[in-house]
Amino acid sequence: MYTMLPDSPPHLPVMPVEVRELAALEPGSIVIDGTFGAGGHARLLAAGLAGDGTYIGIDRDPSAEARFRDFAEEVAPLATRFLRMPFPDAFSLLLEEGVSADAVILDVGVSSMQLDEPERGFAYAHDAPLDMRMDPSSGAGAAELLATADLNELTRILREYGEEKFARPIAKAIVRRREDGDPITHTADLVEVIRSALPGGGRVLKGGHPAKRTFQALRVAVNDELGMLDRGLDLALELLKPDGRLVVMAFQSLEDRIVKRRIEAWSGSCTCPPGLPVCRCGALTHAASLTRGAQKPTAAEVAENPRSASTRLRAVRRIEPPRLVRDEYGAAL
Repeated sequence: MYTMLPDSPPHLPVMPVEVRELAALEPGSIVIDGTFGAGGHARLLAAGLAGDGTYIGIDRDPSAEARFRDFAEEVAPLATRFLRMPFPDAFSLLLEEGVSADAVILDVGVSSMQLDEPERGFAYAHDAPLDMRMDPSSGAGAAELLATADLNELTRILREYGEEKFARPIAKAIVRRREDGDPITHTADLVEVIRSALPGGGRVLKGGHPAKRTFQALRVAVNDELGMLDRGLDLALELLKPDGRLVVMAFQSLEDRIVKRRIEAWSGSCTCPPGLPVCRCGALTHAASLTRGAQKPTAAEVAENPRSASTRLRAVRRIEPPRLVRDEYGAAL
């Protein structure tokens, strides 16, 4: 059983007003919540359904299932369903079942509960076994990754997923400690290695704790977070009814970049070379953006909930593209 720290901050849903407005739910709506977590957004959105409709919660974290049972009791007689699996797998299952939703919600990345459960190994502020798996029953944890990945792979992970300026020195320090027969098995071990690899022991670096980017990178790699998001976005759009809404909250620039580029692709922007008199790429509009760029939380919200500061929210409305009319050679007319 996972426990929350007694002094943990409350689990506040980020940008609640914006999420509710962009989802635009009415009684009878079908909602798919791809990252249920503690259910903060679920309770917010379920209130707009007035007990009429269906709320489908998805999460690969086993601790979320018990939270969903509590939520289901609170919102009865609203129809509810929980799927404990990664959201791309759940989206595929729902598509096979013929489910169509009025709204799909994604609050991607690590959840507050996971950060506040020190024994899960997500947080550098508490010493604990170095795990970081969102589903503790699946795959290899962070300690195993550090014990097996070679220097180049570790460097790539830290640079690509953590945008860590000192990726190479940190990777070298990890490998050197491993070769000395002193495995990195706990969060405090990793923090110690990171500090040893940074200028001035990491004391003079700007941008927060010196271990912040490395922990982020390992968590993203262990849980395939960017791969999950990349695979899940098209499935999420496919699940929507025409005019249905997809609302995505990202907390890292890497995540937000994936969402931004996918929305641009859905917008149907022509990719033909400049100068062609007729578009030949068959670009179609599948979604219309509901936000101008990425929305950010207000200063008042950040003051109340500092963890919301990095949130970037984007939303789209699904558009059913017209069928292409083609000439006898198969070219779009």
